[in-house]
Amino acid sequence: MTYCCGILVRDGLVMIADTRTNAGLDNVSTFRKLHIFEAPGERIMAIASAGNLAISQSVLSTLTEGMEDPHTGEVETLLNAPTMFQAAQRIGRAIRAVHATEGDALRAEDISFDVSFLFGGQIKGSRMRLFMVYTAGNFIECTADTPYLQIGEHKYGKPVLDRAMHYDVELYEALKAGLISMDSTMRSNLGVGLPIDVLVVRTDACEADLNHRIEAGEPYFHDLRSRWSAALRAAHQNIPRPPYKNEIEAKAKKEETR
Repeated sequence: MTYCCGILVRDGLVMIADTRTNAGLDNVSTFRKLHIFEAPGERIMAIASAGNLAISQSVLSTLTEGMEDPHTGEVETLLNAPTMFQAAQRIGRAIRAVHATEGDALRAEDISFDVSFLFGGQIKGSRMRLFMVYTAGNFIECTADTPYLQIGEHKYGKPVLDRAMHYDVELYEALKAGLISMDSTMRSNLGVGLPIDVLVVRTDACEADLNHRIEAGEPYFHDLRSRWSAALRAAHQNIPRPPYKNEIEAKAKKEETR
C-alpha cells in the first residue's frame, strides 16, 4: 500500500509520497515513489506512483529512455514534451506500452495490472498543472475548485484536505496540511510509512523550492504528529456532550408529572 498526494495552490505545487512497499507482512521494503525530472529554470516535473512496483518502475524507465513516435521518429521523453498536457499523454502511452508487453504474463499469474500516477509541474511560459493518471492511461486534471489529488490509500487523509485546503492557501501551509494528511493515513494503515519524500515548487520558478526526505525521528514531523493528536483531543473535549439523554430524561419526568 502507499499514499501520495499532490496539492496545487496559487503559490505553487506540493507533492508528498511515502516510501513503504510490501509483499506481505514479512516482506516490507523502502522504495522512492516520488521522482523528479527537471531542467532548472526551464521546467520541473514530478511523478508519484502507486500500485504494482514492477509496473511503475517499467513505466518510469520507459519515460526516461523515451518512446519513438511512429510518425516523426522522434524519441519522446518527459524532458522534451512541449506542454504539460502532452507530457501527461506520454505517461498514458507509456502505461499502455507496458501493459501491451507485460499484461498477458501478469494475467497468466493472476496478477492485476494496477498502477496510477500523480504528475505535476510547470514548463517555462505555461501554467503550473497537476494530473492524476489512471491504469488505463487516461487522466484528470486538478482544478481550483478541488486543489488536490490523491492516489493509493487516500481515504484516511482526505478529510483533512477537504476541510483545510482551498486554492488561496499559502504554499507552506499547504505542505503542512499535506503532512497532517500523511500522518492521519499512517495512523490508520501500517502499509503507509516513513521515510516521506516532499517536493515544493513555487509558481514560475521552474525549480524545486524544497526537495526533502523526512526520516524517522525528524523533530519537526514528530512535533507535528504530537501537536495534531493533542489538538484533536482538545477539540473533542471542548465540544459539549450530546444532550440527547438529558432530553429523554426530561421527557420521562414530564410524563411522570402528568
